[in-house]
Amino acid sequence: MLRFFTVPCLALNPNLILEIGSNNGCRFTKNETAMKEALEKVKREALEAIKTIADLARAKALKAQYLGRKGVVTALLRNISTLPPEERPEAGRLGNVVKQRLEEAFGKALHALETGLGEPRGEALDVTLPGRPLARGRTHPITQVARAICEIFERLGFAIVEGPDVELDYYNFEALNIPRDHPARDMQDTFYISDNVVLRTHTSPIQVRVMESQPPPVCIIAPGKAYRVDSDISHTPMFHQVEGLMVQENISFGDLKGILTTFVHQIFDEETSLRFRPSFFPFTEPSAEVDILCVICRGKGCRVCSRTGWLEVLGAGMVHPAVFEMVGYDTDRYTGFAFGMGIERIAMLKYGIEDIRKFYENDIKFLEQF
Repeated sequence: MLRFFTVPCLALNPNLILEIGSNNGCRFTKNETAMKEALEKVKREALEAIKTIADLARAKALKAQYLGRKGVVTALLRNISTLPPEERPEAGRLGNVVKQRLEEAFGKALHALETGLGEPRGEALDVTLPGRPLARGRTHPITQVARAICEIFERLGFAIVEGPDVELDYYNFEALNIPRDHPARDMQDTFYISDNVVLRTHTSPIQVRVMESQPPPVCIIAPGKAYRVDSDISHTPMFHQVEGLMVQENISFGDLKGILTTFVHQIFDEETSLRFRPSFFPFTEPSAEVDILCVICRGKGCRVCSRTGWLEVLGAGMVHPAVFEMVGYDTDRYTGFAFGMGIERIAMLKYGIEDIRKFYENDIKFLEQF
């Protein structure tokens, strides 16, 4: 004799209906075989439906449809008690397996949608469409300006040399006429690794190392990183410098002015005026600051140039005799000049950038401009 039980009809796939009763429900043959078939079909239908989920709301609704209090699987499990006693254990085991499998599948789908780790579902993949182009990297503006500076001085006959970032106190200070008790050390804001080892505060130590290793003539530039305990809109703890040195017989301040005037006109333009102001550096005497006509207002006065019409770009001077004595050069025979500039400073003036920190924030929109 056949008996029947009822489950909510709206939650079932029509393919699962074995016998249709009234509009309020669907009836299944009440035996283990029919129950097993119904559970397997519900599982297949639910797993296929999960594959089409495209959004979180749909996933939650579908889970409620199958596993909610009035869901299909819940209704089937609830009616296991109406089976003959000998058939209930196997039907219950199968029902729990199906329920657990669907709970795992819905759990993974919901987690993927909630965390954004899953691929969008329900959208057809058109394999004929072209692939998404990969964004090409660009040379950083600091690197671009550094290369431009080096190319200008190479054309003027300077060789490029490099040295260590971690430097001995002797090369960073003492050999450059900055002994331990010199007040200029307070200007450096140095990172000390030990009493005698520092992160170099400028690339000038390279000049000393080169002069120690060879007799004049010397004509070099030394680009590289430098480090100081300083951070604001115009300073960073790590920055880039290019320093230059020319030593031979009969070198004068006029040679220095000619070289730097040529450099300024090539890195900016021929219309850029420059001036030399007296200044002080322990390793040069006489010393000068080099200013250029403000590239923003062209000398009219603006916020960038503090209403002066001029912008400082580099420091320079004739090499101090004390430095020559430290490396064993004959001060009666040889003279020379040295200069140094911050690459970030040149880049800021060249491109009209007011905050040095923009170079290191990795803002793609900013970097793509160069």
